[in-house]
Amino acid sequence: MQSPSAADMLQIAADAARSKGGEDLLALNVSEPLPLVDIFLLVTGNSERNVAAIADEVEDKMIEAGYKRVRREGRSEARWVLLDFGDLIVHVFHEEERTYYGLERLWKDCPVVPIAEPAPLRGSTDQD
Repeated sequence: MQSPSAADMLQIAADAARSKGGEDLLALNVSEPLPLVDIFLLVTGNSERNVAAIADEVEDKMIEAGYKRVRREGRSEARWVLLDFGDLIVHVFHEEERTYYGLERLWKDCPVVPIAEPAPLRGSTDQD
């Protein structure tokens, strides 16, 4: 069962990833097969520099919100960066690595967790 804080963590991480150009966000509830983790967030970046920027922004925003990073792997290569925040694990992939490793296939039996779209900025309009 997913913890209430995991949903909050997911939204902070997703908003941070989107703000740096993260694409194809997918959140999976992995709490059934992995009792120590609630959610995997998968994000795609289009270059090593973009992957690193997304990972750095996610880490910064999560720490600002008071969440502790347990582990980080892959930052130096910036092809697949894993950020472990306990209940939430964020995987930031380069496009090629995401296709090659196919975590969506490996965890296909896990339910998808909806990710809310970020709230519009105050004062912005949808009119052209």
